[in-house]
Amino acid sequence: MGYDVHVLDPDENAPARAVASRAIRAPFDDADAVVDLARGCAVLMPEIETISAEGMRRALEFAPVRPGAPVLYIVQDRARQKQWLAANGFPLTPHHTLVSADDCMIAMASLRGPCFVKAASGGYDGRGQIRTDTPAGIAAAWATLGRVPSVVEQAVDIAVELSVLVARTPSGHMVAYEPAANHHVGGILAWSVLPGIEDVAVERRARDLARSIAEALEVEGLLCVELFLTRDGSLLVNELAPRPHNSYHESVEGCATSQFEQAVRAICDLPLGDPSCLRPAAIANLLGELWPPDGIPPFDQTLRASGARLHLYGKKAARAGRKMGHVSATGSTPQEAVERAVAGRNVLALARGVPMWEAGGWP
Repeated sequence: MGYDVHVLDPDENAPARAVASRAIRAPFDDADAVVDLARGCAVLMPEIETISAEGMRRALEFAPVRPGAPVLYIVQDRARQKQWLAANGFPLTPHHTLVSADDCMIAMASLRGPCFVKAASGGYDGRGQIRTDTPAGIAAAWATLGRVPSVVEQAVDIAVELSVLVARTPSGHMVAYEPAANHHVGGILAWSVLPGIEDVAVERRARDLARSIAEALEVEGLLCVELFLTRDGSLLVNELAPRPHNSYHESVEGCATSQFEQAVRAICDLPLGDPSCLRPAAIANLLGELWPPDGIPPFDQTLRASGARLHLYGKKAARAGRKMGHVSATGSTPQEAVERAVAGRNVLALARGVPMWEAGGWP
């Protein structure tokens, strides 16, 4: 799109260095480094929620930050995020914030069935989370997390996990993508597909809910709203992510405007692109356990899979659970797209002797 890109990252091998004209190596919480970045840019876009709040505030002297510090302040802490959602009337699973032993007792008395205890900050892709079979295990799970501020959520009967990506410009223009359906393995996104739901009424409700949240937050840029569709038809907000999202990587192949182009349009206050899904598309994530101790996986086998495209992120160190890339595919139906993407991943799993993934599980 003709823009020059500068990046800030603590990793000397950060993949974005290869495509950036300037790369600043510094911790994300280094306020001076954030200001240094802003001096040479027309607009900043945080890609991770742990960017220095002081740095973003000081950066405003030189360039706008989109989305801004107020949005990141709300979403970077699960407890704060749920408090904001509840205060603004958005539907949530039954939950409690844990900061003391008394909070655990209150939660144990009011919640029912299996629960998930999650650290309020820092957890990602299943880390910092513990499942308990009954509320009686909440206190022990909280102790295992180190008694840090946490949120305990009551499990709900989920039909499918959905996400909706919204783009919003500083001028207030907004578009919402069709919901993606997501399947997790071990707390990590395994595969995602667009379109994710056939029910037109549910699709409309999901888009409207995501738009309402983006409007209330006054997001400038992207916001992905993760949702639970329960078996009784309720839509409940799970989490918010104010950035490009793993569940919309297939927008590159499936949509009129990819989430990455849309992010640039939104933060630069350009006309937003058409978010329409032109064809069913899916991705299957490639995690670090697919990599042999020495060398690389047999990607030629992935590329032999029907319709598969390979996307590698350029990360140097592979470790179990780390997202190293993904396989994307299109199909005549969402099911076919998922089957093709998962097949491209499964040939690598077979070569390494790690578990295969199923290409199904949504209505």
